[in-house]
Amino acid sequence: MNKNKLSAMTNAELLKQQKILKTITAMLAGAILVLFAASLILAFKKQLIALNAIPVALLPVLILNLKSLKEFKEEIKSRGL
Repeated sequence: MNKNKLSAMTNAELLKQQKILKTITAMLAGAILVLFAASLILAFKKQLIALNAIPVALLPVLILNLKSLKEFKEEIKSRGL
């Protein structure tokens, strides 16, 4: 997320958005883990299908969410919240 947008938010908005992003990131990480496990199970059963690529394709989204979460934490720390 852009630093300008974060600095323009009020404290309450910033904390609310961080909480939402943290929840979404945790849910996405959980879904990716479940998809990886399902892919491994299918791979051991010799059923390689195109759906096995979905967890790998979702990793960049997770990385971007984690980066944004880090920016939120830095902004919150800079404000002393």
